[in-house]
Amino acid sequence: MNIFDFTKNFPDEESCILHFKAQRDQIGVVCLKCGGKQHYWLKNKLSYECKHCGARQSLRSGTVMEHTKLSFLYWYIAMHFLTISKKSFSSSELQRQLGHKQYQPIWELANKLRDVMGKRDEIYSLSGQIELDNAFITTLIAEEQKNESLKRGAGSQKQSKVVVMTESKLVDNPHKGSKAKRVNHIKMQIINDMKADTVTNIVKEQVDSQAELTTDDSTSYKKLGEHVKSHDAQVVKPADLPKMLPWVHIAIGNVKRLLLDTHHQL
Repeated sequence: MNIFDFTKNFPDEESCILHFKAQRDQIGVVCLKCGGKQHYWLKNKLSYECKHCGARQSLRSGTVMEHTKLSFLYWYIAMHFLTISKKSFSSSELQRQLGHKQYQPIWELANKLRDVMGKRDEIYSLSGQIELDNAFITTLIAEEQKNESLKRGAGSQKQSKVVVMTESKLVDNPHKGSKAKRVNHIKMQIINDMKADTVTNIVKEQVDSQAELTTDDSTSYKKLGEHVKSHDAQVVKPADLPKMLPWVHIAIGNVKRLLLDTHHQL
């Protein structure tokens, strides 16, 4: 949906409320007190009243908008900006676009939406041909670690360890210069260490058992073959990893650039 379609469909607060209510009604509203599924709609209070026990719940109750006072229009505009582009959209830019005086409420709004989108993506399992590798993303040092002596390399407090997985399939007739595989879905998960059990548990949770997995020969991946259809652990020089695992390293490069462009530093 482009910006013209969005403003046509959601020009004001009322249009957003009507759409949001329609979505809730389609899913079904359940009374928090008695479990009843039939309700009266109290338009002036934007609330549902249970026909059985009379208990009320607001339109926002049980949704990502619960416990917030920001308008429905704010939420809809934020959802549009955060999903319209493949590039990220910072909370400060969202605040500027909304013209809101305070940063904190907009930051909380954006974080809630990102959290919900992340939880939705957790439902899906990667399948087919999977590339897997790890990445180290530069971040700010946690407050409780600031007094510790800095480590070097992969164990540094300045770097977050991330497992990166891409799902792809072969292209029937790839164009000249294009890649032989087309990426479908990507998953990234922050981990505390690169131990084999840690990485294995992530694969068990996120990857289908019939997937075909490709990695390098790191000891972190030595147990993965027990949980997928096949595991191709290739011995390869670090400089050649982007050729063997192209989509994983494109994803890693993109997320590093995205974080740098949007947040400058984490």
